Amino acid sequence: MNSQFTKTHTSSPSISINKVLKNTYILLGMTLAFSALTATIATMMNIGGIASLVLMLVGFGLLFVVSKTADTSKGLFWVFMFTGVMGASLGNMLNHYLAMENGSALIMQALGSTALIFFALSAYALSSKKDFSFMGGFLMTGMIVVVIAMIANIFLQIPMMQVLISSVVVLIMSGFILFDTSRIINGGETNYIRATVSLYLNLFNLFIHLLTLLNILDD
Repeated sequence: MNSQFTKTHTSSPSISINKVLKNTYILLGMTLAFSALTATIATMMNIGGIASLVLMLVGFGLLFVVSKTADTSKGLFWVFMFTGVMGASLGNMLNHYLAMENGSALIMQALGSTALIFFALSAYALSSKKDFSFMGGFLMTGMIVVVIAMIANIFLQIPMMQVLISSVVVLIMSGFILFDTSRIINGGETNYIRATVSLYLNLFNLFIHLLTLLNILDD
């Protein structure tokens, strides 16, 4: 009886982690689908650059609301609001690419590459079960440097600098996928709403900068 109790007791954390992981992937899939829907609607409405910028700012505002409500029943509503607004903010950018001769192909390539990178890195993190928490400080420092470089390039307008920025962002987002998946596997993140938001933002930024890179390389 004692051995049976010990076996059940020790396996319980593993069951809890698997539940968080399962719920995270289910919610991530649903929010990505909803985000794709709002992006399509925004594209069909042909929203402008200012509207897209406002939507993105609203999205980042909602990010704080999601963080505050993640432990309550309202968290699910706000996570869909957040991802829906972020998806809609892509409308102007997508219309810009769709106006190009090969724009549709570039978008599909970026989507395919994003999915491939995500599944490959997630599979590696899940199968290896390595702890990538040591990457946290390096990744955050990298993001701060990238943000500064992006602001600088608004004024400098150097094409090669944009290539470098987007390449670094792709690497950083890939690192964050490993980092965030590792946190779920090792019990560092037990809230599937927060875990979903983290992975969603990784994919969101990965897609945008892959699309930018593919466009520059195609040119």
